[in-house]
Amino acid sequence: MTRRLVVVAAVVGLIGSASLLRAEEKSWEELDAASKRAKIDETANKTKDDILAADAKAKDLYKKSYGWAAFDNLKIAFGFSGGGGNGVAVVKKGDHRTYMKMGTAGLGLSLGAKKYQVLFLFQDKTTFDNFVEKGWQADASAGAQAGGEGVGAQTGFVNGIAVYQVSDKGLMATADIAGTKYEKNDKLNE
Repeated sequence: MTRRLVVVAAVVGLIGSASLLRAEEKSWEELDAASKRAKIDETANKTKDDILAADAKAKDLYKKSYGWAAFDNLKIAFGFSGGGGNGVAVVKKGDHRTYMKMGTAGLGLSLGAKKYQVLFLFQDKTTFDNFVEKGWQADASAGAQAGGEGVGAQTGFVNGIAVYQVSDKGLMATADIAGTKYEKNDKLNE
């Protein structure tokens, strides 16, 4: 009986989360392109600033990087998982911005919702340009959550990229971003 109540409560919670997501999407859809870009920029800058303030190693890698990208994501799972979000890739010198989108899907036994932000740091122009122009598919976990406090432990670039994820539980190094695809958002780059 208790088990059934837990399952029912979880389903009701997910339906409520999905309803909130739909309401948020409606208000997002009502925004014009300039307002969407401004909202993405605000969230991306806050994500970058929060991670750099929380992790000295991330701050050091940022200083060495050619550019960065930050994404705001929401993932919902009820057997099947799906999620999406928006972000921006930025060349540090000159502050050139390319607006992007991301999506994720999966199948498994997970149940719940997770809102999180991801920060990518790019070591060089080639790595940055490939990410922006060709998109990027994370088809394996980029790493594991670091420590009980969720404080990042990444010490360098891997294949020219360093990845940090932050959620309400704190900063995580080399985030689990498996099954996530990142690509240009043509509508916001017009």
